[in-house]
Amino acid sequence: MKLFFASDLHGCLVSTKKALQAFHESEAQHLIILGDVLNHGPRNAVPAGYAPAEVAELLNQYKQQIIAVRGNCDSEVDQMLLEFPVLSDFAQILLEDGKRLFLTHGHLYNQDRLPPLNSGDVLAHGHTHLPVAQCMGDYILFNPGSVTLPKGGNVASYGILDGRELKVLSFDGEVLADTYI
Repeated sequence: MKLFFASDLHGCLVSTKKALQAFHESEAQHLIILGDVLNHGPRNAVPAGYAPAEVAELLNQYKQQIIAVRGNCDSEVDQMLLEFPVLSDFAQILLEDGKRLFLTHGHLYNQDRLPPLNSGDVLAHGHTHLPVAQCMGDYILFNPGSVTLPKGGNVASYGILDGRELKVLSFDGEVLADTYI
């Protein structure tokens, strides 16, 4: 199974198109969106290419392939535009070997406030806009960074789970972080 992760799109049409192009090229079966889909949020500058209604229209074309969770900037009004569920605080995916991917945005659950995890499970979240793929003792921490508003001197990025390899990539194909589960 191959999964594509994007987070913190913040309503930017240009970035969403880049992410969807990378999703196509990856040949992943599912697009995992880790929150902050349409709204830029009060703490962020309005991104260039901000067009939340157009982002919703574009993403709706992939509704059968999307698994999404709510970010701190997502609301019921956003759900009115999206044809796939986006208001759950978390989702879980069971992998073939019995390990879990715990998907969340990161404002409720993160490495400082862990959800219930078993040894070898993956905590996947966005929110910080920082790319991470590393073992944290008993669990794996994974953050694909931000498609639109990277922070900490990082570039825009996305994530891939391909078999047992988790990696964060720039849109130029550079591996920013990787680990194995």
